Amino acid sequence: MTETESNDQPLPLVAHLTELRDRLLRALLSVLVVFICLFPFANEIYTFVSEPLRELLPPGATMIATEVASPFLTPFKLTLVAAIFIAIPYILFQAWSFVAPGMYRHEKRFAIPLLASSVALFYLGAAFAYFVVFPLIFAFFTSVGPEGITIMTDINSYLNFVLKLFFAFGIAFEIPIAAILMIWAGLTTAEDLAKKRPYIIVGCFVFGMLLTPPDIISQSLLAVPMWILFEFGIFFGRFLEKNATGPESDSV
Repeated sequence: MTETESNDQPLPLVAHLTELRDRLLRALLSVLVVFICLFPFANEIYTFVSEPLRELLPPGATMIATEVASPFLTPFKLTLVAAIFIAIPYILFQAWSFVAPGMYRHEKRFAIPLLASSVALFYLGAAFAYFVVFPLIFAFFTSVGPEGITIMTDINSYLNFVLKLFFAFGIAFEIPIAAILMIWAGLTTAEDLAKKRPYIIVGCFVFGMLLTPPDIISQSLLAVPMWILFEFGIFFGRFLEKNATGPESDSV
């Protein structure tokens, strides 16, 4: 069945570059607006992010700032990252608005839910890291210290550590999207991915080992969800294969 042709017309290179510039400026402006709104609450945001560690510190122990500018720069840095994090849907909308005119109609119908799902999964991964992983790994770290050692974590070192984990879990939760995209693009099939399951499981634990602290708990907390999400990717990939209809090519 032939699809109705889109009304989008090809644009000259200069028009494409102009539109790209406008989209980038809008994306940057969105981050700036969110940052300005959040900055008055920078210290409160840092307090919230550091709570999983602070509530496990022994009595009398505190977090410290080892550099002169850290009390200002660290919350500033976190607020900027939080602004980007919050603005991701609008940034992706601008990217979508730029590339959508060059896509086929059936590609658009597939890409929109995929894009929304990828954003939701990234947020879900970050939330999983904060509410599940952080309490467990910080409980482990604060309980294995040598006798007589007072835990006083630097605020900037803590921020770098948790941002790494936020990013790792956010990316890890994109596995179903990656699997579906490979199947949709014809690079593989759901059956082929299922046959590679043993290698994927090993890869998940290697990935967990590289991106988490050197303890089996935090490594498993990343590897096991990655494996489960991989299975979800196979499931939806099979569903996609069964319901794939329409021509291989149609008019833009």
